Amino acid sequence: MAQAPRLPGSGRPAPGGATYARPAPRPASHAPVGGAPRHGAHPRRRRPLIRRLLEGALALSCALVATYFGLCLLLLALYKVVYPPTTGVQLQRRIEALADGDLSYSKHYDPVPLDQISRHLPHAVVAAEDGRFYEHGGIDFEALQDAREQAERRGRPMRGASTITQQLVKNLFMTTHRLVLRKAFEVPLTFAAEGILGKERILDLYVNVVEFGPGVSGAEAAARHHYDRSAAALTRTQSATLAALLPNPHARTPRNVGWYRSIILRRMRQFGW
Repeated sequence: MAQAPRLPGSGRPAPGGATYARPAPRPASHAPVGGAPRHGAHPRRRRPLIRRLLEGALALSCALVATYFGLCLLLLALYKVVYPPTTGVQLQRRIEALADGDLSYSKHYDPVPLDQISRHLPHAVVAAEDGRFYEHGGIDFEALQDAREQAERRGRPMRGASTITQQLVKNLFMTTHRLVLRKAFEVPLTFAAEGILGKERILDLYVNVVEFGPGVSGAEAAARHHYDRSAAALTRTQSATLAALLPNPHARTPRNVGWYRSIILRRMRQFGW
């Protein structure tokens, strides 16, 4: 007696005596091993060369900026206890002299502690350069607003309003060239200098590195160069005269700043100095 066909994979007979064929095995896949795309699939497109170059340049620029800021912060911490062996502006002057073929250029720079400088000189410098030095946190926003309004009235580009802290940062780590990029570096470093150094050390460093003439940096070198005496022996009038050189030390001399010296002396009296 013939047996009823059974369902594949089961012991039960198929209903109604129907027959079922075993499914045919699937053909083996010919796709390459490792998940590679099948025939006809589009491979991933590589980024254009110019884009990769730009991304690399951007990454390198960010790394350089971060390294520069890190080095500046490290030097600020170091300059809290020692005087800089040289500055960015001093290096700039040396390179400019070499470019001009000026082999006679020499640098006069002899930093001394603030207690070995006449008290009149720091007073004169504050009166001349930054009257709110002890009040602001590195940037004088009131002076910036005044300078902006004055520039608008005169129809000229805004100048001035830089604080002693900003000028110190510029002297230490930058150059005298007026660039927008310089300001981008200068502002955060100014706040960092205020936090790391404090007012007294900022003023100490400033009077020791700022230019008082071609190749003449700092109070001691300026006193020797202009008055043949030490910075400790400077009089009130001599100190005001040296401070009057600061806006343009390569063009001004003690003989042509009498008008500005008088202004500085008047400001010093107003401050009680």
